[in-house]
Amino acid sequence: MQQTSEQYDHVIQTCRALFEKKMSDYGSAWRILRLPSLTDQIFIKAQRIRGLQENQVRKVDEGERSEFIGIINYSIMALVQLKKGVADQPDLSVSEALALFDAHTHETKRLMENKNHDYGEAWRDMRVSSLTDLILQKILRVKQIEDNKGKTLVSEGIDANYQDMVNYAVFAMIHLGAEPE
Repeated sequence: MQQTSEQYDHVIQTCRALFEKKMSDYGSAWRILRLPSLTDQIFIKAQRIRGLQENQVRKVDEGERSEFIGIINYSIMALVQLKKGVADQPDLSVSEALALFDAHTHETKRLMENKNHDYGEAWRDMRVSSLTDLILQKILRVKQIEDNKGKTLVSEGIDANYQDMVNYAVFAMIHLGAEPE
């Protein structure tokens, strides 16, 4: 599991570097996005990955890796929104946003380590296409919970689903090699 921890950190560092650059370019404009908007952004990314996996022809020169990075970063933004609520205006400095990013990725990694212990790193034998399908399933679950106004009877909450999406996307990035195209 040491190798998984190091690979996980490498993927998160790649995602964090892009997040930081985008924060420098755009500020925290994303803070105005409601959860369904973030969920839809993740859905678009996952659908594109599935299309790339199924189609022979690509008309846009971006591959799966950049879309998985997007899933990770949008999921972290969603976790921030869950904790802080939606803002009317951008309200975070780069350093504040990075501290929140780090806190949520640390918590999400801890969840991965606990599940990885229990499941024995089963994800290593999974295909990237299966991880994509699991992300899409989690998105559909989140959409249903959102439609139910956040209420669940026996299921985990939205936050756990976003964390699972991060972890599945990290696993996919490890399988693909963590460097963006």
